[in-house]
Amino acid sequence: MSKVISVNSGSSSLKFQLFDMPSETVLTSGQAERIGLDVGAFSIKVNGEKITKELPIPDHKKAVELLLSALQEYHIVEDLDEIQGAGHRIVQGGPYFGSSVVVDKDVEDKVSELSELAPLHNPAHLICYRAFREALPKIGHVFVFDTAFHQTMGPESYLFPVPYDWYTQYKIRRYGAHGTSHQYVNRRAAELMEKNVEDLNMITCHLGNGASITAIEKGKCINTSMGLTPLGGIMMGTRSGDIDPTVVFYMMKKLGCTPDEMDTFLNKRSGMLGVSGISSDARDIQSAVDEGNERAKLTVDLYTNRVINVLGGYYMQLGTVDALVFTAGLGENDAQMRERILKNLEKGMGLSIDYELNKTIHGKECLISKPDSKISVYVVPTNEELVIARDTYSLLGL
Repeated sequence: MSKVISVNSGSSSLKFQLFDMPSETVLTSGQAERIGLDVGAFSIKVNGEKITKELPIPDHKKAVELLLSALQEYHIVEDLDEIQGAGHRIVQGGPYFGSSVVVDKDVEDKVSELSELAPLHNPAHLICYRAFREALPKIGHVFVFDTAFHQTMGPESYLFPVPYDWYTQYKIRRYGAHGTSHQYVNRRAAELMEKNVEDLNMITCHLGNGASITAIEKGKCINTSMGLTPLGGIMMGTRSGDIDPTVVFYMMKKLGCTPDEMDTFLNKRSGMLGVSGISSDARDIQSAVDEGNERAKLTVDLYTNRVINVLGGYYMQLGTVDALVFTAGLGENDAQMRERILKNLEKGMGLSIDYELNKTIHGKECLISKPDSKISVYVVPTNEELVIARDTYSLLGL
């Protein structure tokens, strides 16, 4: 038995799970939130009970110190040497990484080089990795890339119709994101269907505050909605998704804003928040819909339209689709949004959905389509940390 820790760090957060492998038993989990703000929060599960402390967490290094200290304080491990491997989620692997890898200096340098493409994430990932490496110098580390699953796309899917030397000189192309999540739910849905993943075509919908949709042919990604960065694709909580590029030039002139200010508009002040003027959280917007708020209704209609346009295109690209899978915060828990999307697809895709069952599904695995549906429709909670643990255990030969 080997203890492996999965680390999933964001720009201001650090989530973790400690696994006993190969049984995949979760020994504990937790997270540090609001890193870099005046008051942060650290939580950890001990014997099924969540213990939370509020305190300043100035940076990711401090978050790692709190995590490792808590593991010993609550006797989840008696000695840190019990941990034999650490796996780290990395948002951007660029063209370099088509699978998870054991970390060495070259890997670390490439991830640092790619920070330009993920400035909020890759630097934070590296700080976490270095803090773990310093605290646990005897163990191996593995990087698991959000972009790796999407490296099987062909150039017709990943290239943008811009000057070709932008691609050759500056690496401008579609990389996608959430690949670890798409890979997990693709394989898990195949298990639920009791079929080999290489025999199935699927469309997986990772719908959360950040959102992406992926077309998967026989277990391999052939298209995904996010682009060079997670700003591209469908409408999200605060991100615009795809828009006419002229909007950027036109509004920069109108507002007299800089490229960095426009980046803030599109990444942090658009999407559901920008359209509704209420919130980036779909729950708040649904409450406003229920109260008759017209902008809230427009927001969910626009979101639905953006999603079904991508789903319809991927359906045609794949030719045959065996399963449609919903995952992530909104996909797993928002039954009303799932219903809106599916009702728009019923005729075109030959869907037959048990909408009464759908209403009861929140964060659990379930087949919500009826036997006569041409495509099986599933809700599958994602588990990126488990994928990270599996790859770490396998690559380190534990």
